[in-house]
Amino acid sequence: MNLDTAAGPVLYLDGVTVSFDGFRALNGLTFVVEPGELRCVIGPNGAGKTTMMDVITGKTRPDTGDVFFGQANDLTRMSETEIATLGIGRKFQKPTVFRNHTVWENLELALDAAQGILHTLSARLTSEQEDRIDAVLGITGLREEAHRTADLLSHGQKQWLEIGILLMQDPKLLLLDEPVAGMTDYETGRTAELVQSLAGKHSVVVVEHDMQFVGSIARTVTVLHEGKVLAEGPMDRVRADDRVVEVYLGR
Repeated sequence: MNLDTAAGPVLYLDGVTVSFDGFRALNGLTFVVEPGELRCVIGPNGAGKTTMMDVITGKTRPDTGDVFFGQANDLTRMSETEIATLGIGRKFQKPTVFRNHTVWENLELALDAAQGILHTLSARLTSEQEDRIDAVLGITGLREEAHRTADLLSHGQKQWLEIGILLMQDPKLLLLDEPVAGMTDYETGRTAELVQSLAGKHSVVVVEHDMQFVGSIARTVTVLHEGKVLAEGPMDRVRADDRVVEVYLGR
């Protein structure tokens, strides 16, 4: 992997267009994320948020435009697997965890996947690997749940476990798709703390509809509309933008 971000952004999309049956899901989109940045992306349904994530992860190929991770990794020429291996982790809205395995075992399996190892859960971990799992349990607040099966976790805890599974792979860029959908107020608050704690070591892009949550974590907010950036900046400025109010936030 060549991820020289010292001279520039960790993620760079420029002039990206994607059409489906004549409908432009992305229309000349330009989007830049700096190393260690926490970015929130909002916008109405059909604005292009999911398509943008699909382009970044290689699920969808753009018709035109550049998509770079670091200075040298052209994501338009890479497979989904190659992109994941580069250090881009994506959490979908619905958590995908091994329901019949414990929290610890889920993280252990993720560690194997990250290191390209295939071994059974009965194989002995090194102390370094155990420390890594324990650290992620601490970050996600799941240490007390380590030996519970994932099926017994609350909805919020399953979401934190999925973030933990991504963290086991030490991604440079985390893409979180509606991380607080369906959560209680307590879980939403805990998720805000978790997401904020990840920024700095990781670049984090959060796509979310919950404006209270976005307001609690946002540093820079990008508003998408009709496949391109409508507004971008601090939450207060975005909230006050008449165009944003009209197409998304309402009066």
